[in-house]
Amino acid sequence: MAVNVYATSVSIDNLSRHDMLAWVNDSLHLTYTKIEQLCSGAAYCQFMDMLFPGCILLKKVKFQAKLEHESIHNFKVLQAAFKRMSVDKIIPVEKLVKGKFQDNFEFVQWFKKFFDANYDGKEYDPLLSRQGQDVAPAPNPGDHFIHKPKRTPGPQRTSPTVPKNMPTPQRVQHNTPAMRKNPSLSRNGGSDAEIMELNQQVDHSSPGPG
Repeated sequence: MAVNVYATSVSIDNLSRHDMLAWVNDSLHLTYTKIEQLCSGAAYCQFMDMLFPGCILLKKVKFQAKLEHESIHNFKVLQAAFKRMSVDKIIPVEKLVKGKFQDNFEFVQWFKKFFDANYDGKEYDPLLSRQGQDVAPAPNPGDHFIHKPKRTPGPQRTSPTVPKNMPTPQRVQHNTPAMRKNPSLSRNGGSDAEIMELNQQVDHSSPGPG
């Protein structure tokens, strides 16, 4: 059975966002840089495994959750663990998965109070418990740029230009042997002689009428 705590402005020792992130990262061996990254719900699931071993199956947790429906899945797993341990806290799932700072900061403030009331100080290996998986930074836009350089349509454009230029030198080669088909000078020589004889006949006949 879990010890329930109730968050009010008086009961919560308000930690700064930096102190809160340091606590989360140190406890679970994470590298979160923003409170908003808690919106995946994965960290809370592992905290419950730390507090109450066996109350949650970490195999069901999507540690690499980046999409909203994956985060909702993790919070459903967390809600089931809350119910199993009689935690009466209502999780504002719809607000948390939007990744807004204020909603996530208020919830982690409550969870820190809940953790302190239930943690017995036993040793816990977070990496071993989640089988070495890293918890993905949910709202980090840098993850979406990793897959973009895979597009390389450039070399495909050069391939069709090669066959277009190939027929042009072939046409020149067909013309060159045609020019070499006139080595028979003897035939031309005979025709030239006949032409000379005809010219001579014309020359002899031309002064007659004069």
